[in-house]
Amino acid sequence: MKASDLFVKCLESENVEYIFGIPGEETNDLILSIAESKKIKFILVRHEQAAAFMADVYGRLTDRVGVCLATLGPGATNLATGVASANMDHSPILAVTGQTVTNQMHKESHQNMDPVTMFTPITKWTWSIREADGIPEIVRRAFKIALEEKKGATHLELPVDIAKMDSSLEPLRNKTKYYSNFSNLDITEAAQMIVKAKAPIILVGNGCIRNKSSYAVRNLIQTTGIYSVNTFMGKGVVSDESPSHLGTIGIKESDFALHALRLADLVVAIGYDLVEYSPRNWNGSIPAKRIIHLDFTTPEIDNFYDPDLELSGNIVLNINSLIKSINRIKLGYNIQKSNNKESRRIINEFEKIRYEVNSRIDKFQCDLSYPIKPEKLIYDVRDFLTSKDILISDVGAHKLWIAKVYRTYEPNTCLISNGFCSMGFALPGAIAAQLANPIRRVVAMCGDGGFLMNVQELETAVRLALPIIIVIWCDSDFGVISTKQNLELGKSIFTKFQNPDFVKLAESFGAIGYKVKKTAEFRSILEQAKESLNKPVVIAVDIDATRNKFLFGVDDTTD
Repeated sequence: MKASDLFVKCLESENVEYIFGIPGEETNDLILSIAESKKIKFILVRHEQAAAFMADVYGRLTDRVGVCLATLGPGATNLATGVASANMDHSPILAVTGQTVTNQMHKESHQNMDPVTMFTPITKWTWSIREADGIPEIVRRAFKIALEEKKGATHLELPVDIAKMDSSLEPLRNKTKYYSNFSNLDITEAAQMIVKAKAPIILVGNGCIRNKSSYAVRNLIQTTGIYSVNTFMGKGVVSDESPSHLGTIGIKESDFALHALRLADLVVAIGYDLVEYSPRNWNGSIPAKRIIHLDFTTPEIDNFYDPDLELSGNIVLNINSLIKSINRIKLGYNIQKSNNKESRRIINEFEKIRYEVNSRIDKFQCDLSYPIKPEKLIYDVRDFLTSKDILISDVGAHKLWIAKVYRTYEPNTCLISNGFCSMGFALPGAIAAQLANPIRRVVAMCGDGGFLMNVQELETAVRLALPIIIVIWCDSDFGVISTKQNLELGKSIFTKFQNPDFVKLAESFGAIGYKVKKTAEFRSILEQAKESLNKPVVIAVDIDATRNKFLFGVDDTTD
């Protein structure tokens, strides 16, 4: 068969459902092979960066490899931001790019550049296919590496002349079970450290979202009563309704959950990536805290993260063994029932923190002032959505508010770009989320700056008849930068801009547009948006950006 057909059959063998991308002359053979596939649907996007963001979100939500495709040259370079973002957030994706004929790759030719070198620092593995018979092994390897912990991005280049070759080979079967090796370290020692600690706390990170690890984490917390906090990307692993959950860390200047982490004498870090939140912020005191590292892989080396014990292996298996060991050591162990005086003091502080976190979230639920306060907007969106609906945050001040205020009850229902932190993520991400979960409501939260970075994907959403809801926080400013400049320099510089009429803009794409004119009507507009079954809805709302300073250490207790 033709090499491009073999390539697509290999993708089918890997259970690929969607490929997000833009065709190009050098990918024509591959595009034709995809078109003839009965298992794979090609999703035409309007910019390659959006294709990579879509692959990222698809990979997060399904625990399968999201696939994006572009031609050579500018097509490949346009993928780079989304690929880097997926890799840093450990989303499994495969980026596929075309290339000129192999006998011209050594010299300057039209649109020719070396994407393998470009993708090397932003993927786990990248390769250029140079023979048709190598395709089954190379594709299987790309998927295997993308799915191995820590998950991430891979890249394959398919030159146009290789795509036209013939091969008699068949795809390799995808029969791998992706389990990390069970830890050989002493589970009993970890259990003893937890039982002896005066006030242990569990730090829930990005890795707990993957491989159904969240349910094991919940079981550990419910069994022991240990208090927990989560990173931005760990939202929903433990429900915010859990009586021992203290919310989200990640904003060091205004973070009650961080205060709880500093009070604890033992941190059990599960699935925690250092890129999520620097350990310097919570472990900078002397002496440093005792740490148990429980993750699929060993941790990065860091002066402020030097675990006393590493349990590197399958998170679920290790947690299940840890629970059994704790129960053997101390039957019915529950940190909240401890009789130790110091333990009770710290636990009382934890309870105060939980009360403070919840009271600040609820503080503005009845506030009808306009422009709308961030807390009120998020409260209304949370009240509008079910526990299993999906909210996707773009990057900006709203991301920090969502991390602090948006109550999350299920894993993978609040998606935040954190490691690479690229603006323009939410709208493409919402498209992929709706494709992966057609029966769930999907809301994209965007700043007016980030929304316009990938606004062209509104056409994609309209063409696919997806009822996603896009809420645009309008303040005509790059809010985080502006706020930090004001706090550090006394003024903002080069952050202001003008916005279009978002209602007319939405309608010009064939979407539905609303402009909120007063806070009291925002919730009713959300309800109207729910009635749209086959069109995206854009809701523009003016935000009270003066609240942003409270994200960065300004005291708001008297506000």
